[in-house]
Amino acid sequence: MTLVDSADGIVECIVYACSLQGATVDPAEVYPTVGWPLDHVFPRWVPEVDPEILMAAYRERYLTHVIPFTKVLPGAREAIAAVHDLGGRVLVISAKRGDHVEAVLAAGGMPADLVVGSRFAEAKGATLLEEGAWAYVGDHTGDVLAARHAGALAVAVPTGPTTAEELWAAGADVVLPGIEAFPDWLHQALGRYPEPS
Repeated sequence: MTLVDSADGIVECIVYACSLQGATVDPAEVYPTVGWPLDHVFPRWVPEVDPEILMAAYRERYLTHVIPFTKVLPGAREAIAAVHDLGGRVLVISAKRGDHVEAVLAAGGMPADLVVGSRFAEAKGATLLEEGAWAYVGDHTGDVLAARHAGALAVAVPTGPTTAEELWAAGADVVLPGIEAFPDWLHQALGRYPEPS
């Protein structure tokens, strides 16, 4: 939820997929898992069912129940524009499927230079390293870990279920109040932090 707020739809799809297997899940218990890979999430409530079955039901519902209702966070478009205006590339790396991420970005009018899905924590970091990323902005401790793995600046925003304190504790270099603060921070940070070698 760094650029968009899709949490309500994600929670609804997880609860729905579990209900197809006869499990009643409290949405309040699901919310803290938003951002985690689904194959780590579903076994919490339906450990006896192959996560692939649950993920298939989730993904089918996602297209109709998440993408149309996803809200672009204030400042998200401006954050992307700030990177492009300075000649940078916007890489969107997500635990979600790449085609779902692309659909959300397109619906929100947010152009990215590269979209990579199905990555979490160190796997995100490997992609960041391959792409020579200077900084990575995220809202999850796994995003901080990804940036650290890649030797990139870990810029965090507490726009999801993870608090600012948890992001600092995970090793973030910077914790902004929200993505709307990113353009000003970026202009101030250029020249202050070295680019990756």
